[in-house]
Amino acid sequence: MLYALICTDKPHSEEVRLQHRPAHREFLASLGDRLKFAGPFLCDNLTTATGSLIVVEASNRDEALLVANEDPYAAADLFESVEIRPWDWVFNNPEK
Repeated sequence: MLYALICTDKPHSEEVRLQHRPAHREFLASLGDRLKFAGPFLCDNLTTATGSLIVVEASNRDEALLVANEDPYAAADLFESVEIRPWDWVFNNPEK
């Protein structure tokens, strides 16, 4: 099952995000095929990240939560909230 991790940054946390970005990217790369896609949400002027969307394959919600909690951004206390939702990739899924 796919799970969308919808992460919202705390206000004024750009420096925290920048400081921990290399470790975050390394962590995502370590997920291998379990990571389907990921990227930042942007503010309206398209220059500042305001959160992240990460879609992972997991056996259940608890496994997806473990991924969310292991992210270096989570350890750096970047996120104001993390919503975990099961997701069905219907259109443009390269595996279907």
